[in-house]
Amino acid sequence: MTSREQDAVRLLLLIHGASEKPNTVDLADPGLAGAVGVVRTQVRLQKLDFWLRNPDYLADELLTDFETSREPGLLEVAGRILDSEEPEVRRYPMLRHHFGAYEPLDDALAVLRSGGLVVRRRRGTVNRVRQHDYFLMHRGEQVAEQIVRDVPTFSYYVERVALVVALADGLGGTDLKKRQYLQREYAEAARGTRIGSVSARARARLDTLRAQHQTDKDAGEP
Repeated sequence: MTSREQDAVRLLLLIHGASEKPNTVDLADPGLAGAVGVVRTQVRLQKLDFWLRNPDYLADELLTDFETSREPGLLEVAGRILDSEEPEVRRYPMLRHHFGAYEPLDDALAVLRSGGLVVRRRRGTVNRVRQHDYFLMHRGEQVAEQIVRDVPTFSYYVERVALVVALADGLGGTDLKKRQYLQREYAEAARGTRIGSVSARARARLDTLRAQHQTDKDAGEP
């Protein structure tokens, strides 16, 4: 389990690394005048956080992309994760909810919102909230950069957020949910239980793909 403060730091660094630029409509809101970035929809934020909290799933998805692209860098990065203890010591399981991986964010977001680092906006009507958007404020950007500068160990999250964002490139929250549901352990987890690890399966898969890649190299294939 993580503390509220740990969750707040992780979410701040995730929002900092995953945000897009606010549009003119956003910035017309007086409360968002200092916004420098936004992550749109709680679904997207939760799905990105899942990969950040579960390095075994992140590495396995990198292997999936390697199978399609044959980009050696993906195999190398997945290997660095799976060859280490990262999937065990850095893993913070999430609950299987009705819509997939989910953890309440309110406590951690309260820390960020009270400090003026992040602003949440609800979109929709009085009777039906369509989505939540999470705006990174200028103060939040400064704090995120200061955290990494003053506590270099947090650079781990910056590096992993970059991988997560690249993996999710072009995918909305619903698309990310569909991709994560392709993992058997994820899809078959009972609602209200923690989603199980895929470390053993991912490591076995890594060994197979490494052997295939070496065979291809020996045969002179690119």
